[in-house]
Amino acid sequence: MPEIVGIRFKRAGKVYYFDPIGVELKVYDYVVVQTARGVELGQVIIAPKQVLASEITAELKPIVRKASEEDIKRAQSFTAKENSALVECAKSITRLKLPMKLVSAEYNLDGSRLTFYFTAEDRVDFRELVRELTGFFKTRIELRQIGPRDQAKLIGGLGRCGRALCCGSFLTEFSPVSIKMAKEQDLPLDPMKISGVCGRLQCCLSYESIQYHEAKSALPKKGQSVSTPAGNGIVTGIYPLKDSVLVTLETQAEVEVPASQVKILAEPVRIAAEKPPETEEAEPVAVSPEVPAPGAEPSPDQASPSEKPPEFTEVARIESQETKSAETKESSPAIELVPEPVPEVFEPEAKPSEVIPEEAQPPINQTPEGQPNVVAEETPVKPEAPEAGPQNPPDSSQQNENKGP
Repeated sequence: MPEIVGIRFKRAGKVYYFDPIGVELKVYDYVVVQTARGVELGQVIIAPKQVLASEITAELKPIVRKASEEDIKRAQSFTAKENSALVECAKSITRLKLPMKLVSAEYNLDGSRLTFYFTAEDRVDFRELVRELTGFFKTRIELRQIGPRDQAKLIGGLGRCGRALCCGSFLTEFSPVSIKMAKEQDLPLDPMKISGVCGRLQCCLSYESIQYHEAKSALPKKGQSVSTPAGNGIVTGIYPLKDSVLVTLETQAEVEVPASQVKILAEPVRIAAEKPPETEEAEPVAVSPEVPAPGAEPSPDQASPSEKPPEFTEVARIESQETKSAETKESSPAIELVPEPVPEVFEPEAKPSEVIPEEAQPPINQTPEGQPNVVAEETPVKPEAPEAGPQNPPDSSQQNENKGP
């Protein structure tokens, strides 16, 4: 029977099987092996054991040797150079303006190959970048584009549960995860609650998916008519972890019954509709004004008009006057305004030199009745006193014309 040994090259990485060629190895020992990327340092995860030949699908490569202290120190020295290699590569990417984001860098055991891992939305032409990095590091350069899950695995971090990421601690391979798994477990379908740091569905959704599927297949489905010790009803809820169901009885009562006590009925169960509660019309109740207790000071709102402060009384009076005036304007008919007659102004008799001739006097308007209508012009009254001395009496004819009708 062939003998195999399981070796891992990265933290939480995939396990590869090699031929131990009779070397005594135990778990956590370091070995040097030959891979497609050159000589690498790996750690024993599965101790050497014998398996059936039918279980081996490909030819096993032998290990080179058990790692010595010099091999381990050389690997540690190259690991210390990986950060500086990332810095130089980032400078070249910035200078060439390439749409890519570096994740990590990795040397092999002898330093003959340097691998850069990056992420990008589309394919990137990095041939010019490879030429620059090869001339700078004087070694073989390899660029690998990875996805968001591999990025989270290499970087690490904490998940929503507060523990280290599953992909960075113990998951060796990514299993497919679908939204159907969340539905089977009755989880909220909010992307913010069921997505991981990588932006994809959480890997832990697949851990209990099979158990939930098997448990639900043994329980009655929602909406089925069942018979329980408490009576017949309809299944309205399922609890796979408790192996019980929630049943709504014909009396509209809800009970949780173990699955072993539930029997599926062929005929559907009818649940009586709930009658709305009858409401009685409330009779109007007369509300009496609040009477203040004896000796208590009434509030400003309850005080009588005579006891209210003068400012409130004045405001109320003004408002009542405005309301009355508005009502009077609305109720009273429109009144035609007649202009008031102009008062007559008598002036002392003017001097002979200031007498106004009859042609300069304003015309006399005739009313429909034929009576003259004289319009007297207002003249400002002079504040000075009239001159002393005898004055001639006003002419009777001129005085009659100034009087008007």
